[in-house]
Amino acid sequence: MNWTGKNIVLGVTGGIAAYKSAEVVSRLRHLGACVHVIMTKNATEFVAPLTFQTLSANAVVTDTFSAPEYWNVEHVALAKVADVFVIAPATANILAKMACGIADDMLSTTVLATKAPVLVAPAMNTGMWTAEATRQNVETLRKRGVRFVGPGTGILACGDEGAGRMSEPAEIVEKIGEILAGENDLAGLKVLVTAGATRERLDPVRFLTNDSSGKMGFALAEAARDRGAEVTLVKGSTTAPVPENVRIVAIESAADLLAAMKKETPKQDIVIQAAAVADYRPAAASKTKIKKKAGEPLTIVLEENPDIAKTIGKTKKQGQTFVGFAAETDHVIRHAEEKLAAKNLDMIVANDVTKPGAGFNTDTNIATLITKEAKKELPIMSKRQLADVILDEVLGLRI
Repeated sequence: MNWTGKNIVLGVTGGIAAYKSAEVVSRLRHLGACVHVIMTKNATEFVAPLTFQTLSANAVVTDTFSAPEYWNVEHVALAKVADVFVIAPATANILAKMACGIADDMLSTTVLATKAPVLVAPAMNTGMWTAEATRQNVETLRKRGVRFVGPGTGILACGDEGAGRMSEPAEIVEKIGEILAGENDLAGLKVLVTAGATRERLDPVRFLTNDSSGKMGFALAEAARDRGAEVTLVKGSTTAPVPENVRIVAIESAADLLAAMKKETPKQDIVIQAAAVADYRPAAASKTKIKKKAGEPLTIVLEENPDIAKTIGKTKKQGQTFVGFAAETDHVIRHAEEKLAAKNLDMIVANDVTKPGAGFNTDTNIATLITKEAKKELPIMSKRQLADVILDEVLGLRI
């Protein structure tokens, strides 16, 4: 995206991670963004304001009552100019102030006044991050639409190990870019995303499944949510963190998924089927644990599961857009094109899961977007970046 002309207001609070925020400013400036920095009094004890002034090429605000550089009420001016308002590091103290609406310094006053999207990058001791008071404050802020990036886990400045590390500058900048790219272009649309793996029971303790983590589907759900859509996430077995502020429908088997899709699909404008669905299931699942018999092989008879994408494709209504995925290991484009036609899809996302950086349990993907008219081969990118590219293409199909 083009960052030129984008105004980022960065709040820096008093934590050792404040030094990382200098790199955030540097990265944003290299991308072409204009950065305005507000520092709390405690933040200035960790990093000198001159550092941020030099990197941002703008005056750094540190005191509510200092003379403003321009004839504006400064906290109102910065609140209005922000395209995204970022706080990194965000201490437990600033999270508590934001949750309670306290405005007793320049940063807390300005963030309270802004109408821009707010992104916070928490950084604190693990005990503080997991404390019930902090958890309630975080939940309150999430419900108000505040976005979070991190915290990560690792060895903290205090010597403890656990959650509380501020996200790396590159991750914070990427998240800012995702917010700027959203611009609510899906507002008013209902989007259904399927994610994760199905499980087909062999007995009460065993099942057939696959390696899907749910990361791609979750990235799509988050991207659609951030772009203003009303999102329904139909999820099977997953290992990735579940997106917040989306409606969740939990399923286990392919049969469960089909039932959920039949119920939910008629209400949707866009359906993106990213779940990894088992093609086969045991013909007869045992009600008790199958016991091993020494020296005797176990024979399992499998039967075909229903083709969910094909079934749903047959019922597609005018104005709906259906997207499928094709995770392949050979003849990727040919197989994907066959699925596109057979399942009545508007677009299919094809990827070779044998390539490094693509497929299951990775944070990146390599995909080709295929429609009836065109193919678009994409380079390796994060799954969240790919999610936004997919949504861009979907919007193009709906014109």
